[in-house]
Amino acid sequence: MSIHRLFWLVMCSVGLAQAVAAPLSLDEAQQLAERHAPQLAAARAQEAAAREMAVAAGQLPDPVLKVGVSNVPLSGEMAYSLVQDGMTMRSVALMQELTRRDKRAARAARADREAELARVQQRQLLAETRRETALAWLDLAYQARMRGVIETQLAELELQQQAVESAFRAGKGEQADIFANSLASERTRDVLAQMQRDIAMARSRLARWLGEEALGERPLADPPELPPLSWRPDLAPEATSRHPTLAAQAGQVALAEADARLARENRTPDVAVELMLSQRGPSYPNMVSLNFSMPLPWDRTNRQDREWGAKLAQLDQARAAQDDMHRAYLAELRGTLAAWQSNRERVQRYDDVLVPLARQQTEAALAAYRAGSGMLDRVLEARRMAIDTQMERQRVALDAARAWAQLNFLNPQGDQASAARGDQP
Repeated sequence: MSIHRLFWLVMCSVGLAQAVAAPLSLDEAQQLAERHAPQLAAARAQEAAAREMAVAAGQLPDPVLKVGVSNVPLSGEMAYSLVQDGMTMRSVALMQELTRRDKRAARAARADREAELARVQQRQLLAETRRETALAWLDLAYQARMRGVIETQLAELELQQQAVESAFRAGKGEQADIFANSLASERTRDVLAQMQRDIAMARSRLARWLGEEALGERPLADPPELPPLSWRPDLAPEATSRHPTLAAQAGQVALAEADARLARENRTPDVAVELMLSQRGPSYPNMVSLNFSMPLPWDRTNRQDREWGAKLAQLDQARAAQDDMHRAYLAELRGTLAAWQSNRERVQRYDDVLVPLARQQTEAALAAYRAGSGMLDRVLEARRMAIDTQMERQRVALDAARAWAQLNFLNPQGDQASAARGDQP
């Protein structure tokens, strides 16, 4: 093998290893989720099917071809003859139902509403995919951060264990301090085991959206600095009505309106026309027939009108459900927005006040213990409070990030490209 080829093989291997080990960012996770989401492919197929049906619904029914023989004698000298008896006829007929234009327009309008609803539901599904992927990714990323806090605390306890044992051997400490520090270390290891379990569960939730093959064992990138929302938090009805969740409910109302219109048009029957050519024996003239037919709505009050009334009731139901969903949606939106703002403020308070205070308390207790004027219990308690403070800070940051994701990806066009700018919780 030449040196040149060996060099390129080594470079390709290094590049492949780097690509495999590249951390998974939030942007890439959402792109993978969109690419590997079977529910999105199903929604696109549903929309395409509805569009095709919308064209077919506005057309006239296919004409009906009839071919037959009538009045064939079964006995006598002309039995089974098709030409001797004057009443025997070989017929060819063509029948066409003339569906009224208004009814065909109502059918086409209903199919259009169904196609539009499928399109809106596809947008809703896309927004849900991006939102749920972001939530799963953030859960896993912040769980990894919390694990880092626990691992740092465990490393400090292990170093302190060596110092406590050295002090005891030198006659400057108590044996109880060794057991106390060992107990704190073991309890921290137990917390770390719980964190490993939580991380495995969070990774499974992310794999549900990305797929096992796409996620694999790739590490996650650090959580991005979360920018302001990609949309102005305007809670006015004209603004929120464009959100996919409410737009889908509005599509249900439009579909119910189309159903009611079609039921009203179905109250009037359609006419069918039939043209028939009948051929008789050679000694008899051929005949042509023109027939018109239509259903007789003799009990329209109890049939067609009842169906129309049922569709009107379903329309009222859809409108009431739309109002109820709009209220619930706005209430949830306001609550999430308040949680996002509150948690951002809390994260800032942890960074500016609580975490520094907990660190200073630990340093003071540790300095006093090393100087011989403090107790190990105070050091362990200070460390416990410090780790609790840091863990709570990460939990609040996760809550802020989750609220941000729920708000930012209400619409499928949420701006993820700016996810590297802004304030990090």
